[in-house]
Amino acid sequence: MTEIIVGIDLGTTNSEVAVVRGGRVDVIRISEAGCILPSVVGIADDGALLVGEAARNQHVLHPERTVRSIKRRMGEDTRVAMGGQDYRPQEISAMILRRLKEIAEAHLGQPVDKAVITVPAYFSDAQRQATREAGEIAGLAVARIINEPTAAALAYESAHGGARKVLVYDLGGGTFDVSAVNLEGDVVEVLASHGNNRLGGDDFDQKLIELALDHLGAQDGEAVRQAAAASPIAMARLKRTAEAAKIALSSAPYATLSEEYLLEHEGMPVHLALEIAREDYEAAIAPFVDETLEAVHVALSGAQLTVSDIDEILLVGGATRTPLIARRLETELGRQPRGEVDPDLCVAMGAAIQAGVIAGAATPALLIDITPYTFGTSALAELDGAPYLHCFVPLIRRNTPIPVSRSEVFYTSCDNQERVDVMVYQGEARDALDNIEIGRFTVDGLRKAPAGNPVVLTFSLDVNGILHASAREKRSGLEVSITIDNAIARFDADELDQARSRVQALFGEAGQASSETAAGTPDAESADSRRLRVEARALVEKAQRLLPEASAENAEDLVDAIEAVDAALADEDAALSRAMDALADLLYYLES
Repeated sequence: MTEIIVGIDLGTTNSEVAVVRGGRVDVIRISEAGCILPSVVGIADDGALLVGEAARNQHVLHPERTVRSIKRRMGEDTRVAMGGQDYRPQEISAMILRRLKEIAEAHLGQPVDKAVITVPAYFSDAQRQATREAGEIAGLAVARIINEPTAAALAYESAHGGARKVLVYDLGGGTFDVSAVNLEGDVVEVLASHGNNRLGGDDFDQKLIELALDHLGAQDGEAVRQAAAASPIAMARLKRTAEAAKIALSSAPYATLSEEYLLEHEGMPVHLALEIAREDYEAAIAPFVDETLEAVHVALSGAQLTVSDIDEILLVGGATRTPLIARRLETELGRQPRGEVDPDLCVAMGAAIQAGVIAGAATPALLIDITPYTFGTSALAELDGAPYLHCFVPLIRRNTPIPVSRSEVFYTSCDNQERVDVMVYQGEARDALDNIEIGRFTVDGLRKAPAGNPVVLTFSLDVNGILHASAREKRSGLEVSITIDNAIARFDADELDQARSRVQALFGEAGQASSETAAGTPDAESADSRRLRVEARALVEKAQRLLPEASAENAEDLVDAIEAVDAALADEDAALSRAMDALADLLYYLES
């Protein structure tokens, strides 16, 4: 029996978990509604932790107790407030991973301790380290980190044969990547990648929010516009209606941004009702799409391919459902994108395939990935014809297959020089100071020797895209090495243990009791029961917001379903679950 390793797509907007069983990929259902877990975390008014749909429902009422799109903050030296406490981005992501871990364990009927987690191809070393830490906090050993476009290509290759070159266009909720991939036999080889870690569907939502605010300003005055922009609750509700409109505009020519009683201004209610035409929406987001197409050509150039070399275009990420994207890609590349792979699920499927390879399961593909960044150091050399102390010297160039190790020899510049300061940079600029410094270390105690004493610098990039650097004095063998890990934002061992304990406590555990606390104990049942009731109240609040827009017949059904949930709040969990399912089914019907 092979080891169980799950594949996880930890997304900005949504996350999924999958596993390979019996040679087939199984995307695990999160709930009756499907396989997608909203990447939203919150603290309920009774202190219970909310992850997923319940947290997303709470966001419009209590944004101060809810965090969303945390993926955009990964790798930053920052904290986010939630429910009166401050958390590192890794901790928030760990809560999402922990919920996916629990869901997988319930589905498989056995513990899950290892995972392959995907990240955007353009994630930096610090962002990858933060993702690994989030897995550790969640109680998961991260077997490997792979790039999202690469995972999508793995999922695609598993269902297709033949040699071809594929362009993977991955536009998610908060990040964008494009990769040129060579598929041949059982080998998936990434040739080049490019992207933007701050571009995605959230930016599309923001354009709709700006249109709504402009409409409020024109309709009710600039003071109302400013009041709405300054209100966290109003902005949370605008975010919700913008997301709904964006989804609707993927399949309809018009959508309505509608929020009754958005806020109160000078004692008067302010309502929003704005119809948006798809062409106006597409005009607003066109600059973002233009930027992605520029990245497409950068990736093709890096892979030494032309447009005519591309056999197929694969769309990944929910934001690619925007019709403008497929149209622009077809115009730009002369080929219609393929649509048979689910853009929301294919990344998790690819992660599961790679997890299966690591676990020894029979899987169809071999992965060869690349680094999207150039890594190097600085040295004294000539820049534009003049001596300069900070000339950038690349060691590992972008689009190099990983794992990889590269060495270069440098020489001391002074007689009897006793130390060398080694700077590690990420970027493409000839001036090292124009690149991103990601680490530094010192080789101290060099032997006394004339200028020109050789020091060998080695950079190694592992399969997870994490950089290791070492410097060795050639004649004495003196060596110093580090793993680049963004020393400011990274947890030390004690902080990691504290973060793990804090997340365990939110999940109703004490100390290290993750493996000892049995399901069905009174404490566990109490926590589950509280969480169920919080979710029920959030569902009722959502239904109540839909009441003014419902027809007379549907409103009557809604009222009956709301009353049934209210009555079941005092009943057993099973009865409450049945009432919630009935209300959820009715809401799904009304919103579809």
